[in-house]
Amino acid sequence: MKELKSHVMQTRSRTRSKEWFERAQLSLVEGVNSPSRGAAVYTSGPIMLERGKGSRVWDIDGNEYIDFMMSFGALIQGHANATIVKTVCEAMAEGSHFAAATSAEVETAERFRRMVPSAEVVRFTNTGSEATMLALRLARAHTGRRKFLKFEGHYHGWYDPYLLNANSHPPEQLGTVENPARIPDSEGIPLSIFDDVILAPWNDVAALERILTEHGRELAAVITEPIMANMGCILPREGYLQRLRELTRECGALLILDEVVTGFRYAPGGCQEYFGVQPDIGTFGKALGTGFPVGAVAGPRSILDRMQWSDKMVLHYGTFNGHRLTMKVVAANLDMLSAEGTYAKLHTVGNAAIAGLREVFRRRKVKAIVQGFGPMFQIYFTERAAIHDYRDYCKYVDTKLYSRFVHALLERGIYMTPSNGLHWIISTAHTEQDVQVLLEAADQACSGLA
Repeated sequence: MKELKSHVMQTRSRTRSKEWFERAQLSLVEGVNSPSRGAAVYTSGPIMLERGKGSRVWDIDGNEYIDFMMSFGALIQGHANATIVKTVCEAMAEGSHFAAATSAEVETAERFRRMVPSAEVVRFTNTGSEATMLALRLARAHTGRRKFLKFEGHYHGWYDPYLLNANSHPPEQLGTVENPARIPDSEGIPLSIFDDVILAPWNDVAALERILTEHGRELAAVITEPIMANMGCILPREGYLQRLRELTRECGALLILDEVVTGFRYAPGGCQEYFGVQPDIGTFGKALGTGFPVGAVAGPRSILDRMQWSDKMVLHYGTFNGHRLTMKVVAANLDMLSAEGTYAKLHTVGNAAIAGLREVFRRRKVKAIVQGFGPMFQIYFTERAAIHDYRDYCKYVDTKLYSRFVHALLERGIYMTPSNGLHWIISTAHTEQDVQVLLEAADQACSGLA
């Protein structure tokens, strides 16, 4: 690591954050609108963020941080990007939303199709969860089958049938690879909902071949993240996604590639472009909207045209689908992402952070690995050389030590969620100087891990 004058930003008092959190609990469940923001993750209570610019955020007490969470990956252009701000102001002045056909949604769809290899047509939704819900409905209608396969540890939104084994659990509760325990992620879901779900380990070709030989002809779809993003950042083994594509074709099940997290992050066309795997249906969100709520379902007309109005249509309504203001933002975002050098910069800055963190842990003799590449990665405190799947994560990753580490970073001006199941995000606003500050803060934080 380069020798630098210290640029670490020591965090001062969070008195006002605590006061506002106490106030919030009077009106909001747990004082937040999603448990990933509350005391279940932030041990002393959440940090109340007040504003952001570029790669930086400021909390309500005035503390400054470099943000490596970036709204769980949604803010690919950073905070308050000048082009996005201008786009929003101009669109608002003309009317934010009409719940009617607009030229904005046409122009945005055209840009989307140019970037995403599998997108013959696209349907916009309001969230990633809505996109994955629609994808499964389309797959069932198209194949005439009911069942689908999901993988342990993958999260596809909070739609009832997807909420099975998406959270980590003690290893003794997981069952065997051949007969995994089925663990619902939420109360309030009838167990019968999961009758149509086939549960499988991920990144295991032999297990996949065995399960699809047994159940393949019953499946409407197999849904997968191309990079497992709900347990940090777990990369597919070489050839795994390609073999999954071959096997789904052989058994007639549609392949749904859930790129809500990875879409528009690694390449203009997402992981399907990066890994060269074309799904039957792709779902998108997060980075697509650069901070605005949006999702998308893309694929061939032969599947998506089932939403055309008829007696046997796949129903998909939504007052806010194709929201005019959001479509203007998405179009501007896609134009910026299409600019030459954008992804090269994202990969360069991200890879510098990964390499630097690995060197910090090596020099500090901390047993930790950094997985991922370019714009998304995660740190695992483990003695393993790599984490390959859900069971590895549950058995071998010290998530409590990770939480301690990130809380120490929060005290040093690095904003990140202490949840080990999420991931570090590089936006176009991040710089090599931001990385140097991160590495210095990480070096200091390691001193308190003994």
